[in-house]
Amino acid sequence: MRMVLVKFREISQKYPIVRGMASYSIIWPTACLMQQKIMGKEEFNYAEAIRFSLYGSLYVAPTLYCWLRCASYLWPKADLKSAVTKALVEQVTYSPVAMCSFFFGMSFLELKPISECIEEIKIKFWPTYKTAICVWPILQTINFILIPERNRVVYVSVCSLAWTCFLAYMKAFEGKRKQKELMDVNDISSNITLKSPSEQLQKSGLQLSILR
Repeated sequence: MRMVLVKFREISQKYPIVRGMASYSIIWPTACLMQQKIMGKEEFNYAEAIRFSLYGSLYVAPTLYCWLRCASYLWPKADLKSAVTKALVEQVTYSPVAMCSFFFGMSFLELKPISECIEEIKIKFWPTYKTAICVWPILQTINFILIPERNRVVYVSVCSLAWTCFLAYMKAFEGKRKQKELMDVNDISSNITLKSPSEQLQKSGLQLSILR
């Protein structure tokens, strides 16, 4: 076990992206399970947690690593001006793509049709994005000023623990709303079905009274 840890440490130091992928494979499903607990679920949905782990480690971590490398190349200075610039540019380039990819990718992993994946983006993108631009510029400014480049993906993954809880909430929110709407429709249908015989009897009685 010790040899495995030593080998992993050597690889992660040589390839920082591996460290980010490993942290995301743990932090994202943890955030998903935390969100389920906060929402009061009696049983954990482990299949959803596995989807979060796969998506976080195999997609989010590599794309985030590439963006951070590009940002460091374009704005190499570690001063406040460069940090703010990188944080603001991120909000109009990487962040919108990342959010659309999240809602589409997670829905796709649930084996939903492409049309439903696109519809989920349309419904949930703007509420999520408006929250993101209030949070991530501050966190990323700290990241670009204080955190060494080799640890930036890990720093973002730790910050994203709370953020991923929010994303998991947004992912589940529409499903709950649709479930409620479906229950309301079923209630209305049941009421119509129950009322129909009585209404027919009233109409029949009215017709008989007119004939008499």
